[in-house]
Amino acid sequence: MPFFSQARTFEENWSEIRNHVTDVLDDGKFSHGAKVGELEDRLAAWTGARHVVAVNSGTDALVLLLRAAGLRPGDEVIVPAYSFIATASAVVLAGGVPVFADIEEGGHGADPRSVDAAVTGRTKMIMPVHLFDRMADLRALQDVARRHGLTVVEDSAEAIGMRMDGTHAGLLGAGGVLSFFPAKTLGGIGDGGAVLTGDAAIAEKVRMLRHHGRGGRTLGDFPAISNATMLPGRNSKMDDVQAAVLLAKLAALDAAIARRAELAGRYDARLRRVPGVRSVPGARPPLPGSNRVVYVYLLQVDDRDALAAHLSARGIGTEIYYPVPLHLQPCFARLGHRPGDFPRAEAACASAIALPLHPDLPEAHADRVCDEIEGFYAGRAR
Repeated sequence: MPFFSQARTFEENWSEIRNHVTDVLDDGKFSHGAKVGELEDRLAAWTGARHVVAVNSGTDALVLLLRAAGLRPGDEVIVPAYSFIATASAVVLAGGVPVFADIEEGGHGADPRSVDAAVTGRTKMIMPVHLFDRMADLRALQDVARRHGLTVVEDSAEAIGMRMDGTHAGLLGAGGVLSFFPAKTLGGIGDGGAVLTGDAAIAEKVRMLRHHGRGGRTLGDFPAISNATMLPGRNSKMDDVQAAVLLAKLAALDAAIARRAELAGRYDARLRRVPGVRSVPGARPPLPGSNRVVYVYLLQVDDRDALAAHLSARGIGTEIYYPVPLHLQPCFARLGHRPGDFPRAEAACASAIALPLHPDLPEAHADRVCDEIEGFYAGRAR
């Protein structure tokens, strides 16, 4: 039982996928072409974003958003110590310095009090991360930003479908991002990403940065700009075949989100009273006005590594989110952090395990996962 599969999804949607891919083959433009523009328009309609700019990965989306939002070399960006490494590495790649904050008690979002304490005279931005199945506390974090005159950008790579007070994740600050890595709620057949924003100037800067400093939505659509106004960009364009697959899957996104919710509810009901399972995701309600969209089903458990080995030996795939907190990653050693600096982030890394959860997963497989977890902890209690 793999941690993730989309074989059945592709089989069920093959006709739609084939039609979109055939359009690309017939058109003969395989990068930065018509399908990319169509995907941007469809995502804008689905999320409510005024501007969507498709790029080649979620990581590049973060880098380009940070640069377009005004990050300059040496500026500090406060990020949670518990996240995928791209949250902090994107800050470095954009020329900034990541400054870490702890996560909230009982959750995974940045703790507003820890963020507030991390602000210095060099701080330029706060970048909260929406993780797993719910949004970070944007209301409190925006209050911190307003007090200190900071810009909020959102690492909303995992958060497609998540909303607060009716506004989609990524659109509550200066901008946000989406990742289309295959396992994501809307996943492709490789890497892909997008920047979401309501700011026309930020969107145009991202369009320029994704294509060597040249703007426009397609290869034949470049505005007349002088060399003096061109931004130093990179090759971050999305491939049209990737956009074609995402367009086909976007039509089934609401159903995919609903299926993930059904499976998460099944896990919640079976696992919430299992000794050794400290918490299930469904036990903690979303923030008022926000919704729960399950990308990763993450448990906090006792004896995490032994449980992962037990499930692996029985052919059940799991993932560890995340093995090492960001402040203790070797690449950030120069920042001088030590174990104990952000205890809640460190505790989460030591006890978190993600179970298989995707639209292709049969109920019987979810039940088998629960059986094995129950059996593991029952055996250790003897």
